[in-house]
Amino acid sequence: MTDLLKANLLNPIALSFALGIVARLIRSEFSLPKDIYTGLSIFLLFGLGLKGGVELAESTFSAIIGPVGVTLLLGVITPLTAFATLRYVGRFSDSDAAGIAAHYGSVSAVTFIAAQNFIQGLQATDPSIPKLEGYLPTLLAVLESPGIHIALAIGAIRTARPDQKIAEVLHEVLTARTMVLLVGGLVIGALIGHKNWEVIQPFYDSKGAIFRGALCLFLLEMGIVAGSRLGDLKKVGPFLLAFGIGWPIVHGAFGAWLGTVAGLSVGGATVLGTMAASASYIAAPPAVRVTLPDANPTLYLTSSLAITFPFNILFGITIYYRVAQWAAGL
Repeated sequence: MTDLLKANLLNPIALSFALGIVARLIRSEFSLPKDIYTGLSIFLLFGLGLKGGVELAESTFSAIIGPVGVTLLLGVITPLTAFATLRYVGRFSDSDAAGIAAHYGSVSAVTFIAAQNFIQGLQATDPSIPKLEGYLPTLLAVLESPGIHIALAIGAIRTARPDQKIAEVLHEVLTARTMVLLVGGLVIGALIGHKNWEVIQPFYDSKGAIFRGALCLFLLEMGIVAGSRLGDLKKVGPFLLAFGIGWPIVHGAFGAWLGTVAGLSVGGATVLGTMAASASYIAAPPAVRVTLPDANPTLYLTSSLAITFPFNILFGITIYYRVAQWAAGL
């Protein structure tokens, strides 16, 4: 466990994120220009979708039906259990409990990429570790929105919000940048096939230097953003702090176990567990803002971005990998 944790913490991606936090803590003026940050996110998400689409086209229905099924199951269970815990144990209001649950019901694409890179890094030193399933980006797209919709539906019903708000949030989530790039990239990748993929592979391949270098820059900026919200930790209280760490461990372990049951490799189960443990900070915030305007942004943004995201990047992925190994009997 110590060696795995060391390998993860000394990964350039994790160190870039840590540098961003340090830069904010020492009040450095450094930050990436907004256009560059936006461009990096577009590049990473589109590349992820393209590669996943190419691999998906060569996957059989029997190979993906199990993983897709357990991913949908996670998309239903996570927001329901998160809402119940926050509302009845944490005593949060209906709006706040649903708003936070929506973030944890969805998924962080950046955390997903970090988990993939962690496994690929292990594969570089240990060739016996099986190759990651190429259709994993499909699972990311599948998990992106169901949890948001379920949590917001609960919140909207319990706070008696007008029905048209649900239609608005559905449109916003389904047409958001993340969904367009992931799903659009999957479709394009599936259509072009390996021959045409090889032409652009050096630029978009998640194992390549360009993609990983871009991810380091993106995580550097994410560290700055997370660091800027560290001051809000004293506002969210000990319960939400415990929730932001404990809940990912529970759901990450459950997701890793389910992934193994569904037939994923240890690496694939680790990535699925990481997805289940992550919290959205791109698609969920605007959706919550539209449907649940009374939900407190300090609560759902701080828990997802300043607590859960750093925990998963620095420590969580290693834990989910160990659970996946245990589930596989290794």
